[in-house]
Amino acid sequence: MIAFPPDHGAQDKAAILIEALPWLSRFHGKTVVIKYGGNAMINEELRTRFAESVVFLYYAGLRPVVVHGGGPQISAHLDRLGLPSTFTAGLRVTTPETMDVVRMVLMGQVNREIVGLINRHGPFAVGMSGEDAHLFTAERKHAYVNGEQVDIGQVGEIVDVQPGAVRCLLADGRIPVVSGIARSDDGVYNVNADTAAAALAVGLDAAKLIMLTDVEGLYADYPANTELISRLTVGELEDLLPGLSSGMLPKMEACLTAVRGGVPQAHIIDGRVPHSMLLEVFTNQGVGTMVVDEIREAAELGAPTDIYGGTTTQGENA
Repeated sequence: MIAFPPDHGAQDKAAILIEALPWLSRFHGKTVVIKYGGNAMINEELRTRFAESVVFLYYAGLRPVVVHGGGPQISAHLDRLGLPSTFTAGLRVTTPETMDVVRMVLMGQVNREIVGLINRHGPFAVGMSGEDAHLFTAERKHAYVNGEQVDIGQVGEIVDVQPGAVRCLLADGRIPVVSGIARSDDGVYNVNADTAAAALAVGLDAAKLIMLTDVEGLYADYPANTELISRLTVGELEDLLPGLSSGMLPKMEACLTAVRGGVPQAHIIDGRVPHSMLLEVFTNQGVGTMVVDEIREAAELGAPTDIYGGTTTQGENA
């Protein structure tokens, strides 16, 4: 019998696969809600890698659900039509005319593109609007500038989630791709995709909420301090919220909403890094910033055991 020299490259790959084993066991069959946005939606290579990562999660036995926005695409289409893109208190002022464009772009362009990218790998993805089957019901959101209430039009705040249609798609082996539009008794509303993803994660009893952003995660005191915070408890995040930038505030509020609502883990990760979702879910060190409920975490049995009988902590992101 001839013994060939070991292929160290192959051994390294095997080690990476084995590292994923406890996480494959822990999250097999679990629902993961992914908020897709930022540069990962615009850069063609990152779009392709995102779809690959979603399909990998699917084949690994997880049940991914994608929730998306489309701010840059909406703004570009409004520009082409000669319509203004106006923001007040960080929210897009949505007139009836603008709402027509929002619906058209989110469902007719962005949603179809995401579904198409995923379905290059098989007949998995099914697109739907938050209006469909009363998935999201919203009420008009109130905005304030200098303490005064201002009208921002058809911008909504989700008040009810009916996830039955999404559950049916998951049970049928599909990957739901959901846009941030909600119904109401007086029409339809444009809702923040971060908020929509958090609400759906709670409604589905998801194991994780993963939010793709254009930053590594939450920094301790940006820009004075660029040290990444890898793990936060609910209480710690509540203390930090008042000092967060307008860009990070809705994302961290969404993480807080999800974890308060029973989702065990919520993550902010860098969507500019190819396959960052896989690094978060399947490696010991994880990436980005994770928010957890310290009380629930303490009550759990602990991290999954590794193949040698020890416990793994997924670095600071367990």
